[in-house]
Amino acid sequence: MNHDARHKPLRGIRRLSLGALSGLLAGYAAIAVAELVSAAVRPESGPVIAVGGAAIDRTPPGVKDWAIRQFGTNDKLVLQLGILAVLTVLALVLGMLATRWRLIGSLGVLAFGVVGALAATGRSDSTSVSDALPSVAGALAGACLLYWLIGKLARPGRAVQGAGTPNTNTGVSGTNDVDARVEGDAEAVPGEEAGEVPGRDRRGFILAATAAAAASTGAGLAGRALNGTQGQNAVASRKNIVIPAPSSAAAPVPKGAALRIKDISPFMTPNGDFYRVDTALVVPKVDATSWRLRIHGKGVERERTLSFDDLLKMPLIERNITLTCVSNEVGGPYVGNARWIGVRLADLLKECGVKPPSKGGPADQLVARSVDGMTIGSPVEDVMDGRDAMLAIGMNGQPLPFEHGFPVRMLVPGLYGYVSACKWIQDIELTTFDAYDSYWVKRDWAQRAPIKTESRIDTPKPFGRPKSGTVMVAGVAWAQHRGIDKVEVRVDDGPWEEARLATEDTRDTWRQWSYPWDATKGGHTLTVRATDRTGETQTEKRTPPIPDGASGWHSVVVTVD
Repeated sequence: MNHDARHKPLRGIRRLSLGALSGLLAGYAAIAVAELVSAAVRPESGPVIAVGGAAIDRTPPGVKDWAIRQFGTNDKLVLQLGILAVLTVLALVLGMLATRWRLIGSLGVLAFGVVGALAATGRSDSTSVSDALPSVAGALAGACLLYWLIGKLARPGRAVQGAGTPNTNTGVSGTNDVDARVEGDAEAVPGEEAGEVPGRDRRGFILAATAAAAASTGAGLAGRALNGTQGQNAVASRKNIVIPAPSSAAAPVPKGAALRIKDISPFMTPNGDFYRVDTALVVPKVDATSWRLRIHGKGVERERTLSFDDLLKMPLIERNITLTCVSNEVGGPYVGNARWIGVRLADLLKECGVKPPSKGGPADQLVARSVDGMTIGSPVEDVMDGRDAMLAIGMNGQPLPFEHGFPVRMLVPGLYGYVSACKWIQDIELTTFDAYDSYWVKRDWAQRAPIKTESRIDTPKPFGRPKSGTVMVAGVAWAQHRGIDKVEVRVDDGPWEEARLATEDTRDTWRQWSYPWDATKGGHTLTVRATDRTGETQTEKRTPPIPDGASGWHSVVVTVD
């Protein structure tokens, strides 16, 4: 075996490695340039966000529930990291492909730009074809960079041939290799193997790659800074808000409503601990000074467009209301209680001439639309039946946090969030359930979804090891707009024992409970169930969240030492 043959595999690996690096740099440049261009369009038009949003829209409900169970509120971060991981692998593959087919590899980068553009313009919140610009510009930059870097791998006197270009030295068509000689090729540089990228060319490639990486980093940082600047007006508008005193204030939380038991959920959930479940990969930052809400549709006699200042001038109500996500599994964490302040929605609808179906109104569904394209459908009858449905502007004494819907969100006590709690709301349309299916209904969730009676054991924790003797079993139960009448606890297969209920705040809030258990050594299963004020006891039958909320008894297994 001659010397050149022995080193040929090594040269091939080195060439593929440099090609892979070129592909990685091209992918990095594409994302960075797209980030920069998205600052001139809108942050949500970036390819990672657009593709991620499209993936969320097309993911089966069961998979979404699995993601929420596994990753909780980090599900969106996991999705974005997964998209970046896939893009990284594809960039490496296209780079290696380009070492043999330079043009095809570069066109592959453009193809993914097309995917990003289609995802951006296909989103429900897309309002212009300009949403495609970040993906297109990024793909063009990445494709050109890959083509240029692969060209740097060719030795002086050599050529990286395009797809199907004949090798003029051998007459063989389609070799397309960076080591393919052209006619009149110079002799190999002394000390270098034939067909290997010489030292001076490797230095040129390294300089080019370094310059590309630096330029891409600069573009990405500039885009990130500019996108951040767009949100500064929203941040400033939130800081400047002074919420007026409500005309109907919430009563103080009654004594005895908040039990002093270690590890029980606090009666009022702090803003930072309140659950967040939505489809927004990037939290919308809406400037309150430019925010508008349009009310229109079937049965609306007087259409209105309201500003945030208009809401501040209206009579405000303040209420303690417990919200629950339909994705909450039995015993899950996606339930929280807060003090909300806002405008009573029924009063606002009446001012527009809207009547509920029970009073002859033609619309039975209220469709709320968010700035990110989400649509949520609520029964008009429930919104206007006297419960404290509201357009909320404050949460626990502060303007709404951005992640919880600033500047305005909707909520309806007694209904799961997916049919009531539209965050970042900008449009209300009156229609019918027959005429329109909202976002989640199109994905096989129920049109109507009152919150089911549920209870949860907060302490002891699953697989805990309490000491023998008196162990305080405690937790929360909820049946919004009906109220909790009784909570019972069972140890192993023993009889149901009634727990002590904390004082009720309102029927729209959860209720804490406790049960002093005389624990004996060994393994035990603790189970809880609740009965609401209508006399209905939560069912033992386990059902998943889809289509209208999970049901079943919550149990924990402990070992008493």
